[in-house]
Amino acid sequence: MKLLRVGTAGQERPALLDAEGVLRDLSGVVPDVDGALLADEGALGRVRDAAESGELPVLDPAGLRIGPPVARIGKVVCIGLNYHDHARETGAQASAEPVVFFKAADTVVGPNDTVLVPRGSVRTDWEVELAVVIGRTARYLESAEDGLAHVAGYAVAHDVSEREFQMDRGGTWDKGKNCETFNPLGPWLVTADEVPDPQALGLRLWVNGELKQDGTTAEQIFPVGEVVRYVSQFMVLYPGDVINTGTPAGVAFGQPEPKPYLRAGDVVELEIDGLGRQRQELKDA
Repeated sequence: MKLLRVGTAGQERPALLDAEGVLRDLSGVVPDVDGALLADEGALGRVRDAAESGELPVLDPAGLRIGPPVARIGKVVCIGLNYHDHARETGAQASAEPVVFFKAADTVVGPNDTVLVPRGSVRTDWEVELAVVIGRTARYLESAEDGLAHVAGYAVAHDVSEREFQMDRGGTWDKGKNCETFNPLGPWLVTADEVPDPQALGLRLWVNGELKQDGTTAEQIFPVGEVVRYVSQFMVLYPGDVINTGTPAGVAFGQPEPKPYLRAGDVVELEIDGLGRQRQELKDA
């Protein structure tokens, strides 16, 4: 299933994109798309039955904002330098263990919402990423297969980053990762049953129509199941939590000088096979 949330920010309602690409209203079936729904097999079954019935009300997508596909996200866990090609382009050594950092849940915005260039920024960068949404409480998982079994679904994420804040201002990466609007998510949450192999997905990103990233999740150093297993050794993952699993080569930071960092007025578009497409215009904060 392709689950999404539509409406003005803070007033989104649950919806579903059916097999024919028709947008349908789910608000009469479930209150929202959130961790409670993703953990409830009975509720998910009702959504599937409603989708197959063809009787859900049709929504007109014209002028309708798409919000983040998951409400009330508890935490956004991010994996850094998780692609062999991205590590090579930045001159970094492939890590023996996943690099873990966080984005605050309030950085998450809709897939086509405005992205704000922070005040004082000169090195705002792009990163297309596969996002994993947790469907079952995960703690101390024993295998990568177990990790995959705890995944509710997948989505497109844009891990926007400010490299000067991240690398040159002292401390951890968090300063360059948590600026407002720095995590567009969506358009859909595609349930795990529709993604048979998360290590066989193409990822692409364009800036002002120019292709910048063209990678595949097959390049991940730590695949999805192992990432979920690993993270569960250090924290409890709850239904509705999100893991951004890293970006392939092609970011501005990895390119020759002068590096083409983002500015107000730029347009970024990104997509992942089967998971939909995003488009953001950048403006000054």
